Amino acid sequence: AAAVAAAVAAAVAAAACPAPCVRAPPPLRLSSGPGLHHHHLLHYRHQLQRPPPPPPAQAQAQAQAQAQAQAATTMDGDTRGVETVLAPLRQAVREQGELVRKLKAESTPQVDVDRAVAELKVRKRILEAKELALQPKDDIVDRTKMEDTLKRRFFYDQAFAIYGGVSGLYDFGPVGCALKNNTLQIWRHHFIQEEQILEIDCTMLTPEPVLKTSGHVDKFADYMVKDLKNGECFRADHLLKAHLQKLMSDKKCAVERKAEMEDVITQMDNYSQQELADLFVNYNVKSPVTGNDLSPPISFNLMFQTSIGPGGNMPGYLRPETAQGIFLNFKRLLEFNQGKLPFAAAQIGNSFRNEISPRSGLIRVR
Repeated sequence: AAAVAAAVAAAVAAAACPAPCVRAPPPLRLSSGPGLHHHHLLHYRHQLQRPPPPPPAQAQAQAQAQAQAQAATTMDGDTRGVETVLAPLRQAVREQGELVRKLKAESTPQVDVDRAVAELKVRKRILEAKELALQPKDDIVDRTKMEDTLKRRFFYDQAFAIYGGVSGLYDFGPVGCALKNNTLQIWRHHFIQEEQILEIDCTMLTPEPVLKTSGHVDKFADYMVKDLKNGECFRADHLLKAHLQKLMSDKKCAVERKAEMEDVITQMDNYSQQELADLFVNYNVKSPVTGNDLSPPISFNLMFQTSIGPGGNMPGYLRPETAQGIFLNFKRLLEFNQGKLPFAAAQIGNSFRNEISPRSGLIRVR
């Protein structure tokens, strides 16, 4: 009995922990019966020497760290797999872009340049489609719910809402203004201050001769179709694309026909007015709202026209893009830069386009 008591005392002394967080082991009750054996003492000593369990908060933090590490490893593997698929498509886009620049530098006939540019657009669309297809499902945002939340919290909302609103016109609320200003501040800090890009701020009114020379008056247009009964207008290429995607989603659609429609969508930007008209007939495109017949595609200039001065003798337009002022002030910017090339110029501001069907929230507005 004395030997047993001494062994237990030694085990307790060896396992003693000065940390206040560890409770003292329960006292060992010795009996004179045959129930206490050597293996019982070893088991009891092992329990005393076992490290104390971590506090609940620490255990939770460890579990979260392990989960994050596992998720990061999985994500890293998924990212490498996606990059492996996208790498050849990106390389194809780069090669075609270099070819376009080479053709322009060598003064190649415009027909060849246009053909190369069309091929570049096709490759870019294939890349974008593949990137979208490989996007994780969990990363896809419910756009309708997001826009409802932003409007409810007045990040932005439709302009003139109390008068029924106008499609494509929006007002920013307090939080939207703060977010916009923060974005512009970060942009200016990077491009203007760090990259030393020259910033200018040009007028929004442009005389007609300027845009006539640049080709905007004649060619800055999209094709439009009208509902023959109620006159509602739709942008032709967007409507055709949506109609083809709906047909492709049908399980009864043949593989050959689906491939044909995918090719049409890929080449959408390259079709002429007559080719678009033929496609509308071939695929029997109707108004998505009423199901009525549509007019043939017609060209619609996207610029807002106005007159400058009280006499109305000087026609003009609200600028359709902010880059125009940079081109017009190139000589002054070169002089400001002491005649040194290269240099970069940038401008932040509003541009105005009379979009046919601005139905994409803040992405496509008037």
